[in-house]
Amino acid sequence: MSTNDLDGKAALVCGGSQGIGLAAARALAARGARVTVLSRSEPPAQDGFAFLRADLQQIETLIASLEAQAQPAFQILVNNSGGPPPGPILDATPEHFLSAFRQQVLASHLLVQWVLPAMKAAGFGRIVNVVSTSVREPIPGLGVSNTIRGATASWAKTLSREVGPFGVTVNNVLPGATRTARLESIIKRKAATSSQEAVEAAMRAEIPLGRFADADELGAVIAFLASPAAGYITGTSIPVDGGRLHCV
Repeated sequence: MSTNDLDGKAALVCGGSQGIGLAAARALAARGARVTVLSRSEPPAQDGFAFLRADLQQIETLIASLEAQAQPAFQILVNNSGGPPPGPILDATPEHFLSAFRQQVLASHLLVQWVLPAMKAAGFGRIVNVVSTSVREPIPGLGVSNTIRGATASWAKTLSREVGPFGVTVNNVLPGATRTARLESIIKRKAATSSQEAVEAAMRAEIPLGRFADADELGAVIAFLASPAAGYITGTSIPVDGGRLHCV
């Protein structure tokens, strides 16, 4: 496979200033894509990515803010944002659910509406959503996230059937335990009644490969799904979890 198979393609990567988003931006750029990062904070200067400043929580002004900064001429969209705060579902307030729905589902939906005309015009589009393995198996202690992630997956599946005729694919990547700031916060919360080393060991014991993922490994899968080689893959949710899921 050519390493420049995305030459001439423009990619918009949400949350691309750190973690999985930054890894995806770098993987897409390595394949030749022109990458623009959408986030609240700027990506590392050494990567040379274009940058759009926006907050995915501010859905009322999101598109107007983006239109003031750039034209939506993207053939690749990576929907990625931080997950809701952890906690039992019984402790969740209506605002917890609404806030997560706005950021995870509505912001992604508005961005798709914004970029889709350019994808249709090009006859090529790749929409990749970074979701969670909780789409398949709910994760204890992540009540709101489990709920909203499932909604995201259903939205994406519905979308894939509507945009397929235009040469646009829609897929979800389901990260397992990945070395990111979010994983660190989850470990620290669990370590309130134990040691951090014990918590990490227990989490790794649930993973057949016996380790956490590096963000670059997720970035590679995202970049593949954005490539021409993945042109017949759509409407799927692909776990990248070291085999932790028990379901097929």
